[in-house]
Amino acid sequence: MCAAGQTALTAHVSLEEAFAEVKLKDVNENFDFISARVGIQPFVSDFRGFIFSDNNLGARVFGSFDNNRYQYNVAYFAQLEKDTNSGLNRFDRRQQNVYVANIFRQDFIRKGYTIQASALYNDDRHSRKFDRNGFLVRPALIGDVRPHSIKVGYVGINGDGHIGRLNLTNSYYYAFGRDDQNPIAGRPVHVSSNMAAVEASVDRDYLRFRGSFFWAQGDKNPTDGQANGFDAIFDDPNFVGGQFSFWNRNGIRLTQTGVGLVQPNSILPSLRSSKIQGQANFVNPGIYIYNAGVDVEVTQRLKAIFNVNYLRFHRTEPLEYVLFQNNIRHEIGWDYSLGVAYRPFLINNITMTFGAATLKPGRGFRDIYTNANNNCPTEPERVLHRRQYDYQSEQAAVQFVRASEVCLLRFPSLWRVRGAQLRVDTQRRSRAG
Repeated sequence: MCAAGQTALTAHVSLEEAFAEVKLKDVNENFDFISARVGIQPFVSDFRGFIFSDNNLGARVFGSFDNNRYQYNVAYFAQLEKDTNSGLNRFDRRQQNVYVANIFRQDFIRKGYTIQASALYNDDRHSRKFDRNGFLVRPALIGDVRPHSIKVGYVGINGDGHIGRLNLTNSYYYAFGRDDQNPIAGRPVHVSSNMAAVEASVDRDYLRFRGSFFWAQGDKNPTDGQANGFDAIFDDPNFVGGQFSFWNRNGIRLTQTGVGLVQPNSILPSLRSSKIQGQANFVNPGIYIYNAGVDVEVTQRLKAIFNVNYLRFHRTEPLEYVLFQNNIRHEIGWDYSLGVAYRPFLINNITMTFGAATLKPGRGFRDIYTNANNNCPTEPERVLHRRQYDYQSEQAAVQFVRASEVCLLRFPSLWRVRGAQLRVDTQRRSRAG
């Protein structure tokens, strides 16, 4: 981190693709095959990248059968750490393993429509990690900050293609498993959550008219033993505007906490510390997204993408609990975006993209970021901002913490205040003895 007026120059070397691939067998005369690939490789677990989409260290067996009507993948990824600022791979391992198996069936029901079944497992073991800017990202700096393990499986069904003139993409996932010490709930939780998405579009000359819907379940009781909010492993969804959407593209931090409302390149309000270095969190508000858009093939080289999204929280209880703020409303707002893709050589190898987006905040978003909160005492804020670590102010801060666990969620820095108070108190008692 740099002081005001200073300039930081950093360099980072990374491997994003470095793998070896070998064909193990030709299954028949119709060129069905079995192959294996080992190393740092790109992998997307479904058509739109809802659960896992990453370039990482892994081993993968893939192939086809029945005259290429079926394709399959079985993969294991030993996740590498990511660089905080670039998001690129580092050369050290993190204690996380991801297992993926999926199978595709082409021309399901109708020719041109492909269906896919997926199963994934996230084995994210307890660890402690500070990012390169000095902030704690594992575990998340909110609530109970003890290291914890997440063991969660996903099963899903996805479809992509066309049925007659109707282009159709659909997805459903169910997440289940256990978090042995969720930081917001402050206890072990059983994970049980759902996600659904659908997009339909129709082509007319050089226009494609689209309508989409996305739902991720939220958690209605943040302190019980059930975690019903949906979160992914490492998502990068090309949906409801994709990279051009304001909500998808920009990470929005949750003020006065150590987590984000939404992470960059994600559409899930997961309350994670970081998508690339943090852990999945299943105590979150969930979301509804309603989308309408149109793609315009202006020329063979130039394409314009227009999108309008309406966003709402599914549940607001986790936000109310974390922020100690009553009656947060559900409306996030309207997301307007315009994207332009330019292919100067008429091939996809070289594509230039430009985009602009804006978010018109709704009532719920304004409740979080603009309303004054009078529900918490102000003494801890005064202590923290002025750094008055004398014995009396520290004692008041500790009394405040004991009186309200919920306020501690909003002011995680109070852990440091409490530690300072205990040290001072111990010293005074030793002197008195």
